[in-house]
Amino acid sequence: MLPPTLLLPPLIVARAQTAADPAAEQLRYGDDPLQAIDYWRAEKPGAPLVVFVHGGGWKRGDKSNATGRAKIAHYHALGYAFASINYRLVPEATVEEQAQDVADALAALRRQAGALGFDPRRIVLMGHSAGAHLVALVGTDMRYFERAGLKPDAVRGIVPLDGAAYDVAQQMTQAGPLMTRTYAQAFGTDPARQRALSPTLNAAKPNAPGFLILHVDRADGKEQAEALAAALRKAGTPTEIAALEGKGLRGHMQINRSMGDPDYPGTPIVDRYLARLFAQ
Repeated sequence: MLPPTLLLPPLIVARAQTAADPAAEQLRYGDDPLQAIDYWRAEKPGAPLVVFVHGGGWKRGDKSNATGRAKIAHYHALGYAFASINYRLVPEATVEEQAQDVADALAALRRQAGALGFDPRRIVLMGHSAGAHLVALVGTDMRYFERAGLKPDAVRGIVPLDGAAYDVAQQMTQAGPLMTRTYAQAFGTDPARQRALSPTLNAAKPNAPGFLILHVDRADGKEQAEALAAALRKAGTPTEIAALEGKGLRGHMQINRSMGDPDYPGTPIVDRYLARLFAQ
């Protein structure tokens, strides 16, 4: 069962000192300490917004250490506002609650768009690893958006960075012992629940308006990304997919750490996609 929607407006509770930008604003979208957002304003009001969801196997990770080094300064230089959200973690929370946290954080940001200085009509939701799964899930299963008071077009697009478990059951057949335990902790053993948490199996419309799916050179991530792209295209959802160099875990980490670095091949791919969506 999906959790009730949190309707609390975000509050600016502090200004965070960060290496990337000393003017990050800390926002809240719920009562739990992990229901928090770091927000960086654009230089000009009415800017587009990139919202990032960190990875960590659904059980770890934090907006302060898993956002990547280059994204904030890079997207700020392009004139965009940037937000990085935290969400409650397994096992204290379920994946269903995590997905709802993503939708609720998005809704809270949109409610404060005027005060925060961004254009609520121009938002892209990006995530890495487990965060890629979560942004793909809320972009395909509109129950999460609906419970947060959002319509499918609450974002312009979804950008998953080297996610997995887009088809949970299929992913679990390929996982080694360590990841099998991670997936079992997150998704359990009930086939119906695994299907419900699989973006590929929920890709019939309505979906978010568009997707850019990126993956590196690892067999399961490539297979999962291609299957998700095929399901979205079959549903008529505009979808692009791009393969990047970088093998295994090293490549998986690099796509997050290096996204926003102008020398990283994935950066211009995402930049062109954002520029096209935000120009509409």
